[in-house]
Amino acid sequence: MQIPFDNSYAALPEAFYTRLNPTPVKAPVLLAFNRDLARVLRIEEGDLGDAAQIFSGNKIPQNAEPLAQLYAGHQFGSFNPQLGDGRAILFGEIIDINGLRHDIQLKGSGPTPYSRGGDGRAWLGPVLREYIVSEAMHALGIPTTRALAAVATGEPVYREAALPGAVLTRVAASHLRVGTFQVFAHRDQIENLQTLTDFAIARHYPDAHGPMDLLRAVCAAQARLVAAWMSVGFIHGVMNTDNCAISGETIDYGPCAFMDDFHMGRVFSSIDRQARYAFGNQPNMAIWNMAQFATALLHLMDDKEAAVEEATAIVHAMPEQIEAEWLARFGAKIGISQPHQEDTALIQDLLDLMQQDGADFANTFRQLCKPMARDQFKDRDAFDAWSKRHTARIQSEPDPQALIEQTNPAIIPRNHRIEQMIEAAVAGDMAPFERLRTALATPYDNTDPDLQRPPTESEIVPATFCGT
Repeated sequence: MQIPFDNSYAALPEAFYTRLNPTPVKAPVLLAFNRDLARVLRIEEGDLGDAAQIFSGNKIPQNAEPLAQLYAGHQFGSFNPQLGDGRAILFGEIIDINGLRHDIQLKGSGPTPYSRGGDGRAWLGPVLREYIVSEAMHALGIPTTRALAAVATGEPVYREAALPGAVLTRVAASHLRVGTFQVFAHRDQIENLQTLTDFAIARHYPDAHGPMDLLRAVCAAQARLVAAWMSVGFIHGVMNTDNCAISGETIDYGPCAFMDDFHMGRVFSSIDRQARYAFGNQPNMAIWNMAQFATALLHLMDDKEAAVEEATAIVHAMPEQIEAEWLARFGAKIGISQPHQEDTALIQDLLDLMQQDGADFANTFRQLCKPMARDQFKDRDAFDAWSKRHTARIQSEPDPQALIEQTNPAIIPRNHRIEQMIEAAVAGDMAPFERLRTALATPYDNTDPDLQRPPTESEIVPATFCGT
C-alpha cells in the first residue's frame, strides 16, 4: 500500500507534540476500508493484509512521521491545562486529488505521554459508531472528519468488561482544536502561540490577516456547523473546547446521537449530567467555545483594550449568524427556498407541536407535504391548522416537495440501529454494519422503510457512551 505523505505539522517545534510510534497489536484484521475516500486521498490500495498492518499501527509506512499532539481544553466548563492525544497517533498528512490537505490519524493506537493513566486503546463499538456516523454526516453534506479504515486488534480492551479492541483511521482537514491554542496561551508561550496561529491561517483560512481575522473566520465556520447539526437532529454530546476543530468540521464522535422524537432539551451523553450539551443548547456552547478561543488569541495582541473590544464584537455577532444559518436550513426543510425573518414563527410553531406530541424529527420533516405527516401528531387538529398556514406560505415556491426531499434525509443513523450493529459485530457478524454503511451513503434517496422506522419501546437507547 502506497500512502503519499506530505507532512507539515511535524515540522513545527517539538513543543507541539511527542514523536512516537503506535503500540503494535496482536492479530490485526481489516474490518472496513473506505475505497472511495482512499481514491480521493491518492492511496494505492495494494494488499489488504498490508492495510491491516498499517492501519492497526503495526507497520509504519514510508514517509510517515508518527506523533501525538499536545492540547488543553475546557471539559464541561472546567479547564484542564494539559490533555493531548491520549489514544491517538497522527501518522502524517496527504494532499488529495483536489489539492486539499488532510491528516491521517489512528485512534486507539496505544498509550502516549498524554494518556493520563488510560490504556490508549479503543474497543470495537465506538470505532464502528464513529465510522458509521462520520460517513453518514459526510453523506448529509455536513463538514466532518471521515473514516478511512477500521481494524480489529485481536486483543481485549477492558472497560466494564473485556471487549474486543479496534483501531479507527480518521481523516481530518486538521486536528487543530481550540484547546491547541489554549495550551500555549495558558503557558504564556507566545512564540509557540504565534507559530500555531500562522500555521492555522495558512492551512485553513489563507485570506485571514492576523488573530482577529482568524477568530472571525472560525466563528463563522462554527455558526454554520451548529446550524447544520440542528437541521438533522444531531446532538454532539461533548462539545468541549478540545473537541472543537477550528476547521469547522465535526470531530470526536463519542456519546453523539441523532434524535428520534423531538425535544429541545434532549440529552443522550451519559456524562452530560447537567444537560450542558443538550440539543437546544448547542448554539450557546458553540458561542462559549469561541469566547475561549478569543481569550487565547488575545495573548497575541499588543493593544489589549482594542483587541478585547474587537473580539467581543466578533463573538457577540455569533447568535445572529447562527440564527441566519438556522433559518436558511430550516426554511428549506419546510420547502421555502428563500425564507424571511417572519418565517421563523412558522418553523418554531411546527417544532413546538413536534415537541408537544413527541413527533419523530426525521420522518416529520421528510413527510411534511404528504398525508402521513399528520400521523406523527396526537393533536392532529393543531397540526392541520399549522399545515394550512404552511400550504399558503409555499404557494409561490417553484417545487417545495423537491426542496423538502433534497434537504430532509429519508434515513439517519438511528441509535437503536447503531446499537444493534455493534452487538452483531461483537458477535462476529459484520452484515448489519455493511447494511448501514451502504444505506447511509445515500440518505436522501434510500427509502428503506425498516431503516426509516423509529425504535420500538424495547429498542430505545436512552444513553450513549464515550468508550474511553
